[in-house]
Amino acid sequence: MKYRTDLALESLELYESGQENKRRMLEGAEYAKPFAEGKNSEAEVAHRIPGATCITEQYDNDIKITRIEILDEQGEKIFAKKRGNYITLEIDGIIDGKEGIKDRAAKALAFELKKLIPFHYNLKVLAIGLGNDKVTPDALGPYAVSKMKITRHLFLLYDCDGDSEMANVSGLIPGVMGSTGIETADLIKRTAELVEPEVLLIIDSLAARDIKRVNTTIQINDTGINPGSGMGNVRREISEETIGKRVVAIGVPTVIDAETLVIDALSGFQEAEEEIEEYLRQNPQELVVTSTDIDLVIQDFSDIISNGVNIALHPGIYS
Repeated sequence: MKYRTDLALESLELYESGQENKRRMLEGAEYAKPFAEGKNSEAEVAHRIPGATCITEQYDNDIKITRIEILDEQGEKIFAKKRGNYITLEIDGIIDGKEGIKDRAAKALAFELKKLIPFHYNLKVLAIGLGNDKVTPDALGPYAVSKMKITRHLFLLYDCDGDSEMANVSGLIPGVMGSTGIETADLIKRTAELVEPEVLLIIDSLAARDIKRVNTTIQINDTGINPGSGMGNVRREISEETIGKRVVAIGVPTVIDAETLVIDALSGFQEAEEEIEEYLRQNPQELVVTSTDIDLVIQDFSDIISNGVNIALHPGIYS
């Protein structure tokens, strides 16, 4: 069965689950364990996946990080994603308000962002908040960018080429095509031509397979993004190939596709798999669902993302 998910980590889990099912069917046949030799401790686990490298490690007691790099066509086929880096933070205790969890999550996010966007004197970044701030599950991008430290106007005011403490950061909240009438990718490309950033940093809502991901997970990638993918209204891709600038994306799953819920609920009826898929093809469920506490999720994760970005891009101010 095919599940819809924007998370590389869930694609990894589905692959490993499928491999485990095959192993059980082989009745004593030799099977390679899913862990690389010497990398199966609790602190760090290396998953053995063709065409990709996958490492999971514990950042602290409440935060786990999985780094996936898709290397070739085989990896792209397994993950159904473009080759590149996908970093997932799994965070326990956000909704419960565990002590210091949002600050620790922001620092973990900044730690990973610094690897993809190294700070230097002349760093210029265009931060883009995709989504619709009038639709709560789609409001993550606008909320996060509105809380970031925007600095480009200061560089223009003082006619500075760079700074040793903060990056030159612009912000854009382009809205959605339904309200602007303009393709989001076109707005972003024209803005990038104006401000000439080194990298675009894009924040958007994603879709997950598991409802538990909605209040626990952040994904970072360097491969680009399709606006509206989380809400089931995919627009033109935003990537280095389409914009001409390097793209780093931060996403949080805020919705689950209704078809994914149906498939998951019926996953135990293996003998009816073909009938289920045929039914869904003939009766597509063009719906997405979210959790009842999505307003808190958006508030908390927009805080975490904006703080993490500020720490990574303005080390002299937020270190």
